[in-house]
Amino acid sequence: MVGWFEIPVNDMEKAIDFYEKVFDIKMERHLMGELDMAWFPMVEDGQGATGSLVKNPNFYIPSIDGPLLYLTAQSGDLSNELARVEPAGGKVVQDKKQISEEYGYMAVIMDTEGNRVALHSRK
Repeated sequence: MVGWFEIPVNDMEKAIDFYEKVFDIKMERHLMGELDMAWFPMVEDGQGATGSLVKNPNFYIPSIDGPLLYLTAQSGDLSNELARVEPAGGKVVQDKKQISEEYGYMAVIMDTEGNRVALHSRK
């Protein structure tokens, strides 16, 4: 059901640095009118949705109270990404826990902008 997602940020450079370090990825930055965006890379196997960090103080405000977005751990085991959260400036809010044998594992982190984000993997 998810076709695209946007994560609000106040400090684009800091947010890009955080997500690139945690997920070991490279983001593409785009200025699109009033929006400053940094796009997450497309998933290699074509499954899932991609999205962007977005900065615009009039429409995008980071929050711990908004929807909870689950990002797939591309390493296959979210322990790898989770280990990079605090060195990248974020905080682990909920350690890795099993959802079920069928659905795998999840954890919740706080990014450098104050957004609550979940990580998911099968291992």
